[in-house]
Amino acid sequence: MICFCSNGGMYPNRLKYHLAIVVFITIFITSSTLVSQTKKPNIIIMMTDDQGYGDIGMHGNPYLKTPNMEAIAKKGIEMINFLAYPNCSASRAALLTGRYPYRTGVTAVTQVDHFMNTSELTIAEILKENGYHTGIFGKWHLGDNFPMRPTDQGFEEALVHKGGGIGQAAGPAGNTYFDPVLEHNNVSKKYKGYCDDIFTEAAIDFMAQKDGKPFFTYLATNLPHFPLQVPDERAEPYRRIGLHEDNALTYGMIDNIDYNVGRVLNHIKRLGLEKNTIVIFLSDNGPRHRRTKNDVYPGRWVANLRGTKTSVYEAGIRVPFFVKWPTELSMGLQRRTMGSVIDIAPTLLDMANIKEPENIKFDGKSLLRLWKDNDTALLQDRAFFTQMHYGPTPFKYMHFAVRTQKYKLIGPHDDPHNILYQPKDGELKKILANLELYDIEIDPSERINLATKHPELVEDLLERYENWFDEVTEERDAKGIQRIHLGSMEQPNVNLSRFDWGGPRVISENELGYWRVTASGGTYEISLDLPPLTADGIAHIKFLNVHFELPVKKNQERVVFNNVVLPQGDGNFHAYLKTERLATGPLFVDVKRLD
Repeated sequence: MICFCSNGGMYPNRLKYHLAIVVFITIFITSSTLVSQTKKPNIIIMMTDDQGYGDIGMHGNPYLKTPNMEAIAKKGIEMINFLAYPNCSASRAALLTGRYPYRTGVTAVTQVDHFMNTSELTIAEILKENGYHTGIFGKWHLGDNFPMRPTDQGFEEALVHKGGGIGQAAGPAGNTYFDPVLEHNNVSKKYKGYCDDIFTEAAIDFMAQKDGKPFFTYLATNLPHFPLQVPDERAEPYRRIGLHEDNALTYGMIDNIDYNVGRVLNHIKRLGLEKNTIVIFLSDNGPRHRRTKNDVYPGRWVANLRGTKTSVYEAGIRVPFFVKWPTELSMGLQRRTMGSVIDIAPTLLDMANIKEPENIKFDGKSLLRLWKDNDTALLQDRAFFTQMHYGPTPFKYMHFAVRTQKYKLIGPHDDPHNILYQPKDGELKKILANLELYDIEIDPSERINLATKHPELVEDLLERYENWFDEVTEERDAKGIQRIHLGSMEQPNVNLSRFDWGGPRVISENELGYWRVTASGGTYEISLDLPPLTADGIAHIKFLNVHFELPVKKNQERVVFNNVVLPQGDGNFHAYLKTERLATGPLFVDVKRLD
């Protein structure tokens, strides 16, 4: 509207002023909208370790209260049928790559079975190339030496423990969840406090950077994985209500996780980042007690699902999954369409409007349209394949599952950690004659086996599994098992542990193995930390065409080989002790490049 004065003239200067204000406000609003639309979202993934689907208050658990975890679902979306792998390393490899673990080299959780091939491109590498700060805090479990460390695979900041858990053979003896020795950007350091709190504090500090770049924070706590160690004040409330001690400790650990989830959520809110931050919460697999398919903690709530960690029944692979992104996703919704851990990487790229690299073949699919519009068009008739065994060689038909939205085919096994050798044809025929088929939509507890009633479904899903197995294992075999590098510029000093060795005797009593390495030719100092020696003997090291020996005495704890010249090449690095005819291995080997 133009205002005229009483003498018939206008106020031209005032009119120009008002028009300028209108134009300025319009430009400001438009540019602000464009900035908000183009600014890439921050990303936080919080992954727990061995927390089952039933270990959430809103899933019917009669003892646990998990308000902070559930707040993510209430402010976002819960996926009811979200699937992971039945063990730690496989789920982590799948999350980071968007690909089936068997493609990437990961089959199990120790020796060489958890080594992810470094030809894989991780979501951290992709995000880093697209302007993100990237940080991991907690559990990595995909290789502790170059070129497999998190800093070699796209993470700028890394505070992690070694191996599969604190207190395992990969880390220093006597390490516990309290005041642990951790690896900060590949340097060992002792920290004060409880591990989950330490990892969370480091993640919070990482997210407080103020240079304007978006961040990708992977907070992968090692809780509630064994050993069951938690401050007494966390476990005591569960003891008082009469729970089994294992459950009291486990629930105390989950209570600690929930507390730290709340700290993270409050932190991004204080920083003013909540609206444009994607937050994902999930677990890596089901709950663990012993390593058989149907075992549970006494009184453990499993939401009426069958199985445990390491099982391909639902309790082993179905995990809690919550996601929120306030600017883009609606609040308090549930999605029943099946999703899986291989979907996370392509979904995050979709959310961040980053084009998928042309040289990657994702097995997963973006879930963004499902989350935003309940659009299931791209997810129809898909199958998720899972298999788990022990040892570097997967065997067809041994402990597998094919899961569609409605049906699930299972080749069960009571003890997958004892699938060590190629079964004979008679055993395979018996397995194939006793496959199990369940209608998961009406029978999530997997009690009614429909295999004899629907043989055509069994044959269809079995063929899909066979084609999948042949494809992924062929790709894995072509790459070979990832080797540890000795003497590299990136890691001139390498610590080799029993956790990472291979060879036939590691599936016996784990007393001897060797390390698959690629060595830079040069001069080294090689030190062996010895197990308790009850007699004098000889320490040996071998690599390719060289073999060195030194005497060791009873009760000796360490032996050092000085100025060892190693040839360049790929091979098996052997270090062993002979105090009797059957050799045993050292606890650790330090390989230090001198030149």
